[in-house]
Amino acid sequence: MPRLQPVDKPRGLKAKLAYWMTKRQFGKVITPLKVVYARVPESFALGYRMSMLVENGMKIQPELKFLVQTLVSSINDCAFCVDFAKHRASRMKIDWDKPKSIRAYATYGAFTARERAALAYAEEATLHKRVSDDSFATVREHFNEREIVELTMLVAIDNYYNLINIPLEIESDGFCSLPIGERTNKTAKAGA
Repeated sequence: MPRLQPVDKPRGLKAKLAYWMTKRQFGKVITPLKVVYARVPESFALGYRMSMLVENGMKIQPELKFLVQTLVSSINDCAFCVDFAKHRASRMKIDWDKPKSIRAYATYGAFTARERAALAYAEEATLHKRVSDDSFATVREHFNEREIVELTMLVAIDNYYNLINIPLEIESDGFCSLPIGERTNKTAKAGA
């Protein structure tokens, strides 16, 4: 249970619309929306814009973005974000083999050199808020300047979400406790 009681009946048209949109998209109103955005509705626009930037505005491949976000959330132990990542992997039809081995990216053979460079960069930035010259040089071998900035922004955005969820004890929403087919059917029914 989060430290603040989730708001089930929001005030204001924008909040009600946001609840409706997430319920339609995910089959339920996600807990961060009920805990955070219901209390500070102005922050919903920020969260939405960051999500749209990550989803549509970044050139980095979707699977790599997903791997970086999963690693950051795993390092920070953000239960909501890890659960949501598993949910997104199933919707994106990403094999869960790499994400479930994300903490062993440096030694697990399924990761490419490009993925390892991005994940090492993300790990170092998350743990230390800085990266060494060696890490930066390795990233530079695999990514152009725009991609390096996108990668850095991706790490910052995921840390932002983690640093909201963790102190407020927003835990898993149970997306992955449902079988994939059942989750898809619930989402489809909610959208009907």
